[in-house]
This record gives sequence, C-alpha cells and structure tokens, in this order.
Amino acid sequence: MKPALFDQELVVVTGKGGVGKSVVAAALGTLLADDKRVLVLEVDPRENVHQLFGVPPSGGEFVELGPRLFLQNLKPGQVIDQLVEEKLKFKRLVKRVLESPIYRHFAESAPGLEEMAVLGHALRALRGVSPKAPRVDAVVLDAPATGHGVSLLAAPLLVGEVIQHGPIGGLTRQVSKLVADAGRSGIVVVTLAEEMPATEAIELRAMLAARLDRAPDLLVVNGLYPPTTGALGADRASRLWARRRQLNERELGRLRREWPEPSVELPLLPLDRGEELVAELTAALRQQLVDGKSG
Repeated sequence: MKPALFDQELVVVTGKGGVGKSVVAAALGTLLADDKRVLVLEVDPRENVHQLFGVPPSGGEFVELGPRLFLQNLKPGQVIDQLVEEKLKFKRLVKRVLESPIYRHFAESAPGLEEMAVLGHALRALRGVSPKAPRVDAVVLDAPATGHGVSLLAAPLLVGEVIQHGPIGGLTRQVSKLVADAGRSGIVVVTLAEEMPATEAIELRAMLAARLDRAPDLLVVNGLYPPTTGALGADRASRLWARRRQLNERELGRLRREWPEPSVELPLLPLDRGEELVAELTAALRQQLVDGKSG
C-alpha cells in the first residue's frame, strides 16, 4: 500500500458525513509529512480542521503547522477571482469585472466550476504558482461528503465540455490530467463499521467506477469499538459495548467481502477532537501503512 499512497501528489479524502473524514485527512497529512511537504486543504466554510491541530482558523491563509505541514481553508470563489486578476493585470479593469453581476452569476452558478476551482488550487499549490502558497509536494484534500466528493472529482470533465479556452479552459485540462492519473492522484474513502455508512461507502466505490473509471486507493474504517474480552461485566455499559462491537464485526465482514482494495482500521478513542486524537490516529495509520502491522 505504501508506494501508491505515499507517492501521489493529490490525496482526496471523502466519505459520509459524520464518519470522521476530517480527522482522518488531518492524520494522513501528518503521516505524509514524515517524508514530504504537505498541504491539508479544507473546503468546508464552517472551518473546523484548525481545531484538530490546535491553531487559529485559517481564514483563507496558509497556516504553518510544522516544518513540512501546512493548512488552508479554501473558498473556491477566490481561485476563480485570482485567475481573473492574473489574466487582466490592470487593477481598474479587474475591479470592474469582479464586481460585474454577470461575472458573479457565472462564477457562483456555473455547474462544476467551484469544484474545479478547488482542484485547480491544489494543482497550482503543487506547482508553486498559487499566491502566497508554501512549496509543497502533496495536497491532502478534505473533500465534501460522498456524492459531492464524486462530483468534485468529475468536475474537470463537466467544465471541460463547456469551457475550452482561456485561463479556466487551460487549468481544466491540466486538472483533468492530474485526476485521471492514478499515479499522481489518489482517493481515500472513510467509513464507520455501521450499516448506513458502510452501505454508502460501497455505493461510493461503484459511483467512482461508473463516473470516473477509478477505484479508491484506500478504505479507512474509523471508530471501531475495541474487541470485547472475558473480563467484560454484565452491566448495561458492558452489554452496550459488546453489542456495538458485534455490529462492527458484522459490517467489517461485509466490507471485507465487497471491498477488494486495501483497507485500514482505526480504533474509537476516548479523546476529544484535537492534537492528541490526530497524533494517536497518525500512529495507528503509520503502524498499518508503513510498518505493515494490523492495528
């Protein structure tokens, strides 16, 4: 598993809402930063990944988390505006275009354009041409949930059919090549070992095959209850623990039968969202992906 995941320039992390997608993206970014310079890119306007690293909100700026790790919360519209500024150059003309109702309507409502802008920003960061961006070797994208994540990856194809010229057309062609190349871009699906999230993960795998002719590179089964032991008591809490683990085992069996690609399993931990949780999950990922040991 290590060569494919660790050599890719863009790692897109997606999955059903509420499965711990953002914390897995944070842990993956931290792990990859062992060997390369990594940008963790968040597109949720509510902005919460900074809490996992114990730093102030990004507010659209690049935040240095360590010697080789950076964080940014991205507003897709900013990327489109930057392309206009770079192409026109004259401030007065730029201002008129950006304030134009026609331009604003186009930028905010054109199908797939915002999603393509997110991927375009990742590519520009990798190439060192994104304004104020640090030099990075890989981008871990905390992508929208499930269906929206597939739409994000399919956006270059959609936009490319409509916009074929100019700066957006050129960027779209470059992004399409990045997303289509399994050697340069990877897809990580996060789920829980519960019926609805597991079903949605399996359906997501089928959607990726149908729309993009791609298979996910890795399945992360998050939040597993620890296995029960002989010392488990007969009180209600113990019975609940045993019941939840039984449910985990049932869904793990289904996922193992229906998911041929590599997978890793992460434990449910008694920790609040924050640096300690990210550190523990990073260690669990390192153990399974780098050391080759089951968690």
